Formats: sequence, structure tokens, C-alpha cells
Amino acid sequence: MVTTLLGNPGIRRGTLTYVTDTNEINSVGVVGLGTMGAGIAEVFAKAGIKVTGVEAEQAAVTRGRDTIDKSLDKQVSRGRLDATQRDAVAAALTVTTDFDALADVDLVIEAVPERMEIKRELFTRLDKVCRPSTILATNTSSLSVTDIAQTTMRGAKVIGMHFFNPAPVMKLVEVISTVHTDPGVVDRVIALAQRLGKTVVAVGDNPGFVVNRLLLGYLNHAAKLLDANKATVEDIDAAMRTTGLPMGPLQLADVIGLDTCVEILDVIHRDSNAPRHEVANVLRDLVAQGKVGKKSGHGFYDHTQALPKAEPEIERVQAVIDELVHPHVAEAVSMADSGYASREDIDSAMKLGCGYPEGIFALIQ
Repeated sequence: MVTTLLGNPGIRRGTLTYVTDTNEINSVGVVGLGTMGAGIAEVFAKAGIKVTGVEAEQAAVTRGRDTIDKSLDKQVSRGRLDATQRDAVAAALTVTTDFDALADVDLVIEAVPERMEIKRELFTRLDKVCRPSTILATNTSSLSVTDIAQTTMRGAKVIGMHFFNPAPVMKLVEVISTVHTDPGVVDRVIALAQRLGKTVVAVGDNPGFVVNRLLLGYLNHAAKLLDANKATVEDIDAAMRTTGLPMGPLQLADVIGLDTCVEILDVIHRDSNAPRHEVANVLRDLVAQGKVGKKSGHGFYDHTQALPKAEPEIERVQAVIDELVHPHVAEAVSMADSGYASREDIDSAMKLGCGYPEGIFALIQ
């Protein structure tokens, strides 16, 4: 059964009062303090939840703590937090290289690299370290939560909790349950995400979930237009911006990281076997050349220079829209018709996770 809980008007943002309700999750471990993990740790600490952040090496611990401290200082400088609130958030957070510090927390969420072998090895370790009642959550954006859970002796307490980057800003969390996840665990994790002020879309364990399943097929289709010489990079992106989307698909792929796009598409394609999800040649070629997008300086665009602002001809605009929009929306319709997620859920996910102003279905209205 798919459960969707949208928002929670009862949440008081910025409060740091610790609660003692035994059904609530009051202490959290975060494994991996890179950009995503540090952001997740900050979100929990700002909600008044005690956080233990763990990294493998002291240098990574220091970097993670610095990332959080700089983020909090920036919020103080912009008037979003006062100094007292910043200090309270900082006090709620402990960072360490000691995995045994996670022994008694209520929930552990991992934010390690998106590779199945790394996540499975970590969950095997956490299963031994944490007390039996601890919930183990993965922040995977596309991998099978079921496969990750199989390395533990607590399948009923393993769940997906997919935050979007940057976690302190993005309002969406996808909560992913397997056929083995205890419904009570799902309810507790949904309640936790709501306490963080997030909108929750709760779904089952299908590769890519809602957002990446829909988004990556669309981005890949845009890249396939290049393979077929049907349009230029600039024409594709300029055309799609006319639909109200904040960014063209190829520029967005550069922002996400082309290597990340390829990894997620490979996971989805193994499940769907659909041509739409088979990685475009140009995507693989760029990644092979080390041109993985904005983070490397080059991808579909040269990010060392100002990006071009092309104004394509009306005919080319319509041709690109016809090629990309209808299959994109058709995939969303199929997802809704399958019962995986409702249209309302899908629109909420695409608005909050991808910045679609009116959701995905409005693209053809």
C-alpha cells in the first residue's frame, strides 16, 4: 500500500526542544559526511534531534564538520538563524570515526557513494553495531533497498529515505519501503521526515523511485536527440525552457553530473529494459572523456565560460517539445496508472524535487 503524507502544519521550524515520546526518533546517526551527508546531519540537528556523524577517516570528519559550520555561519549572516540557534544546532551534532558511537541511536542513515557493494558492506557492519531496534535507512537515489536490506538480519527495519541535494533547502523526501519493511517503521520514518519540515512521498521499491525514474528518462531522451543529430544542445535546452521549466535537460544533466546520470540510468535500464533508459552514446562518450558536467568544468557545456542563450526558431522549438514532452508525460501517466504513485504525488515530487512549476502533467495542458 502506498502511503502519502504531504506536509505537516504542526511543525515549528527552528525549535530545538528534545522530545521523549518513545515512538519518535530522537537520535540519529549519519554515515558519510560529504556534501549530502553533511546536509542531512544539519537538517536533523536543526530539528532538535541529536546527531552522530561518522566518517572513515579523521580528515573526512573534519571536512564534514567544517561544511556544516560554514553553512550555519552563512545562515546567521543572512539572518536566517541567530547566534544562539546556531550554537544549539552545533551542540546537537557530534562527529567521529568511531562506528560504535552508533550503537544506541534510533535510526542510522547512510550517505556513502552510490555503489551497491559499498552500501551492502556498510549495512552488514551497521547490523552488527546497532541495537536490534535501530532503523537502518539508505539515502540511495536509485538502488534497490531490498538488495541492501538482504545483508542484514533486520529486513523489517530497513527503509529508503531519499533526500535531495542540498538537503537543507530541498523540501522533498522520498520514503521507500520494501515488501519486508514493517509498516510501523514506515510510519515512524514518515513522521520523522515531517518533523524536519519535509514533504513526503512514500512509495515501494522500484529502481529510480518517482523523481529519478521520470527525470533520467527525459534527460537521456534529450541526449539521444543529439545522437540522432535532430537538434543542437542549445536548441534542446532553449526549447524546453519555453515550457516553463527552469532549466533545459542537458544543462540540468550537467548540474547533476553526467557520471551520476549514467549510473542511475544503468540501474533503471536493468529493471525496465526500455530503450528510453538505455544510456545515450553521447552520455557515455562524455563520461569516458572525463567531461562529467559542471563539477569537472565540461559536459554538454563548457562551464568555464558563460553559457550561451540561444533563441531557436519556432519550428525547432515545437519539434523538440514534441519529441521530449509527450514521452516524458506518458511515463508519468503509466506510473500513476500502475498504482505506484498518484498523480498528486508525482506532481508534488517533480515540483519539489526538480523545480517543475506546475508538476509534470501540466506540460501537456
